[in-house]
Formats: sequence, C-alpha cells, structure tokens
Amino acid sequence: MNLLIPLMIIVPIICALFLNLLHKKDRTIKVIAILLALTLPLLPLLASYGVHFFGGYEPLTQNPALSAGLPSLITGTALNTFHPAITYSFQEAQKLFLFILGLVAFLAILVSLFETRRPSGVYGFMMFMGVAAVSALILTDDIFNFYVFFEIAALATVGVVLVSQVKGNYETALKYMILGSIASPLLLLGIALLLGVTGNVNITDIIASLKSGVVDPQNPVILMACGLIVFGWLYGSGLPPFHTIKSAIYSKALPHGAALLQAFSVFTFIALGIIILRIFSYLPLSQMVIIGVSLLAMILGITMAILQTDLKRMIGFLAVGELGYIGLGLGLGTALGITAGLFQAVNEIVITAFLFIGFGTIYYQTGESDIRKLGGLMVQNSKVALLVLLAGFAMAGVPPLNAFQSKLLLIQASIQAGLPELGVIMILLSIVTFMTFMKAFHAVYMKPRPLDLEIKNDKIPRVTILALFIFLIVCLVLGLFPQVATDFLQGISTSLAGGIP
Repeated sequence: MNLLIPLMIIVPIICALFLNLLHKKDRTIKVIAILLALTLPLLPLLASYGVHFFGGYEPLTQNPALSAGLPSLITGTALNTFHPAITYSFQEAQKLFLFILGLVAFLAILVSLFETRRPSGVYGFMMFMGVAAVSALILTDDIFNFYVFFEIAALATVGVVLVSQVKGNYETALKYMILGSIASPLLLLGIALLLGVTGNVNITDIIASLKSGVVDPQNPVILMACGLIVFGWLYGSGLPPFHTIKSAIYSKALPHGAALLQAFSVFTFIALGIIILRIFSYLPLSQMVIIGVSLLAMILGITMAILQTDLKRMIGFLAVGELGYIGLGLGLGTALGITAGLFQAVNEIVITAFLFIGFGTIYYQTGESDIRKLGGLMVQNSKVALLVLLAGFAMAGVPPLNAFQSKLLLIQASIQAGLPELGVIMILLSIVTFMTFMKAFHAVYMKPRPLDLEIKNDKIPRVTILALFIFLIVCLVLGLFPQVATDFLQGISTSLAGGIP
C-alpha cells in the first residue's frame, strides 16, 4: 500500500483544522496555509501508482497467505475478489487530476492570503476542506464514500460563499443548500438502490456483479438508480437545471474563492461522470442523456453569459458552458472522445481559474464587478490586461493555447464517431465565447473610464501577477505539448471505452 495516497486527503484536513483553531492569528495562518498548500501539488507527484485499502483489508486474491487456508467454497466464488475495505485507487489519470487541483488550490489560497488584509482562518478551513473532499472524490472506488465527500464538498462550497461577505451571498448560499437538500438525498437513494440490488458499495464489485450475471443489468431498480445518480451529478457539477444557481455561487464568492469552486465543480463532474460510465455504460440511453445535457449546458451557458453585466456571473456561465464540451467527450464513449473530454476538463479548470483571478484584479482595485460601471482600466495595469486577454483567448480555443488542442480533439472524436454536427456546434459556440469575452474585455479595459469610478487599491499584489503568469505557462505548455496531459489519460479512456478507439 502507498501511504502517500491517504495523505492527499489527510494533509488538507489537518491544515483546515489548524486554520480554524488559529482564527485571527494572522501571521501563523499565513505561514501554515502557504506551507501546507505547497504540498497539495507535490504529493501527487511524489506518490507512486497503486491501491490503498483502509484498515489493510485486502481482497483475498491479493492476500495469498490468508486465502491458502480457506475452503474452495469461499475462494472459488465472488468472495475471493470482494473488496471489504474502502478502496482508493491512484493511477495516471488521478495523478494528473490531483496535481491540477493542488496547483489551482495553492495559487488560489496564496492569492487570497495576499489580497485580504486579515486572513480568515474560517475561509482557509473551507478551502482546504473542499480540496480534501474533492481529492477523495477523485480517488475513491467506494460509491458511499464518494457520497460522504460529495456532501462535504457541497458544504465547503457554501462555506466559501458565506465567508466572502459579498452582497447577496447569504441568500445564494441558502438557495444552493435548499436545492442540495433535494438532490443529495436522491443521489443517496440511487446508491442505496444499487446496494440493495448488488449487495456492494465498492464500484469494482458492483460492475463485476452486473457483468457476471449475478444481477440482471436490465433490472428496473438498476435503471432507477441510474436516473437518481445522474440527477445528483447534474446538481454537483452545475449542469442544467442547476446552471443558474451554480453561476450565482461563483459570483457571490471572492474571485480567488470562485477560482477554486469551479475546480471543485469540474472534478465532481468528471469523477461522478466516470462512475456513471463505469457502471451504466451498457445502457445506450446513458450516453445519449450525457450528450443531450451537455449540449443544453453549452447553449444555455453561453447564451446566459451574453446577457450578463456582472463579470463574475459572466465567467460563471461561461464555465458552465465549457462543462458541455467535457460531457460531449464522455458521451461519445470512444477512447479518443473520453481522452479529449478529460483533457478539456483539465484545461477548463486552469483557464477558468486564470480568468477569475485575472478579472479579480479589477474587483481588488475597484471593489466593483458590474461591467457598466467599469472602463479605462488598461491604463492602470496593461500587463494584467494582457494576461486577462490571453486567458480569454485560451477559453475560446485560440491556438497555441491549451483549449485549442482539447477542442480540436473533441471535433476529431465527434467526426470519428459519426456525429460531425457536434463538431460544427462546438466551433460555432467557441466563436460566440470569443465574442462574449471580447465584449466584456472592451467594456472593462478599453472604453472611457467613468468619472465616478474610484480606484481603491493602485497596486496589484505581486503574488497575484505571479499566479497569472503560472496559469499562462500551464496554458502554453499544454497547448504546445498536449501529450503532457493526454498520455496520462489514455489508460482510463481506453478502459471506459471498452476498447473502442
């Protein structure tokens, strides 16, 4: 067993507890938060691939000393491969996902510490607890354990919004919790139905029972469980009909908080999406539903973004629209499509964080995010304006930045799967995304400055500019050398596609 695997969850939890206990001790909070946040992207790089069984309870097939003394009545049945422990799997895809999550979390936490006058221990607690929960979602092979951390991630999301002190944050957080009180129990009910029919909560064991014929895959209870789990997936990721509340959550968080929250949403999207594909891919309807919801998210997200006058709300809707590209890749069900979708997920997380923190400099300087009240800010800091412009180019898929590569792969995958019309839709919506961003960029940086616009902070912290440069470097590296990411994703994509190229 690899002891670094559980540390990826334990370290942020410990840091969260310390920050909460040390609330109002500013210097101590800064030191602890920076040091432990730095470990978040490092732990996945240091850990070796493997599986961790909590409590050391391995399946009998991996414990020859124990199985040798047992009768064939046990070793000759499904009990021989049964997973009695909560199991975490750390493979190539998980390494990439956890590194990206750790990098975004580190930069978001770092920016928050230097953009706020008095660091909040409670705010840090919520951010680190969210990171721990989402890390568990990525690693776990236990669907009930997934639900537990799904709930923790939702509560951490609400906490980040509540602590932000942005006008209207309490109302938005309450709405999100009310919707969660409906969606989360339905997700749990779907998991309970799976447990009742298969007798397992370990995902690998559930799949084995369906494939071996122990459980009828067409059982109506299984179909109902699929529908309930998909509904929970829509809520957790912010797909329609939850796109409005999810974008509102982003807009009521501070920009660095929103940068991290959107990463939580995307990783929840792909973690639960992968589980749905693993368990229910034999149902043709499941992939059709994923494609349909993804198309709806793309169209609604970009349409709503055009109408926004608040920068954070606009980016929030653009982020929802970008989720649709990921879903199309997963819904195609081919190895190329899934690789492209997961690569798009990695790119979206980096780019959206880049945009939130970039446009967040405007909020830091003016305390304003309403486009109608902004203008002429190119003069204040032209370097940051250029970085924000490049972030917008990246989201629209302009070469040589990273989203160009993932969207190109998605178009190729849709053509290969016999659905070229999906490629046409993606191209058209990317153009609309570019136009929407340029409209906002012009309004903020290039139109005449309003006479009543007050600059509260002349200087942007160097740490914020450093974070923007790091995001730009990641965008360029993944754009010029996409195999840096795609090589990590091919294994899981081939497995999910069942050998379909």
